[in-house]
Amino acid sequence: MSHLTESEPGAQKVTIPALQALKSRAQRIVMLTAYDYPTARLADEAGVDMILVGDSLANTALGYESTLPVTLDEMLVATRAVRRAVRRALVVADLPFGTFQAGSDDAMRAALRFVKEGGAEAVKVEGGRNRLALARQMVENGIPVMGHIGLTPQSVLQMGGYKLQGKTLAAARGIVEDALSLQDAGAFALVLEVIPSALARLVTRQLKIPTVGIGAGPGTDGQVLVISDLLGLNFGRAPKFVRQYADLRATISRAVRDFADDVRGGGYPAETESYNVSGEVAAQLERLADADDASYVLFAD
Repeated sequence: MSHLTESEPGAQKVTIPALQALKSRAQRIVMLTAYDYPTARLADEAGVDMILVGDSLANTALGYESTLPVTLDEMLVATRAVRRAVRRALVVADLPFGTFQAGSDDAMRAALRFVKEGGAEAVKVEGGRNRLALARQMVENGIPVMGHIGLTPQSVLQMGGYKLQGKTLAAARGIVEDALSLQDAGAFALVLEVIPSALARLVTRQLKIPTVGIGAGPGTDGQVLVISDLLGLNFGRAPKFVRQYADLRATISRAVRDFADDVRGGGYPAETESYNVSGEVAAQLERLADADDASYVLFAD
């Protein structure tokens, strides 16, 4: 596969075998979240390999305090918008909290809706060995699965916060076992979140499938960031691993203030930004507009 950097005419569609080929060539994989048409289209045109419709939609776009409240229907709206925008990248949808904890039937129905209604090309499932049967069932039924281990935000209540995982040898061994088990169950890739760099590098070397890190150091096969963190559209303290590439919060705030000032000061819209007619109609409309009482019928025969 020719790894083109932009979604230009002739750019090859990113597929699961193509991702595997990138790992084989030691070529880094680029993944971003997106939740709407404009950002998904821009990310795709910029040449990212995967777009994740993450459950981070909850706290970055919908105003929830965590990822837990976001619903399947809310995720589906975002997935459909992203799918309409994307031509090249592989679209992955997050199974939100509550869609798989109650059993495999609910999980399968949710995954099928993501594929059939949302246009997703894969789903992401949080958890390690406790999700093996589910991952295997989905893969056997033709639904590609991306695993997610380490810090799993949907388990934040159990973990007691967003904390570094794999800090002891026993915990590190558990993460390695989770990774190998998910690979054996048929997962095509794994997200490794907030684990020590050395552990992420070890997992990546142990696996045949690609790893995508977030807060896992430089030794993974690829990296993912939340788009609002990358663009500076967050409102809280950013995690240590976030690198902000733009400050759109300041840009948008300044633009809105400038617009408000122009409206209040009469500077917007200008004559060049207005529509006009000429001749007799324009003259009559001007006279009526300047009249003291224009409450009568304007357009009499």
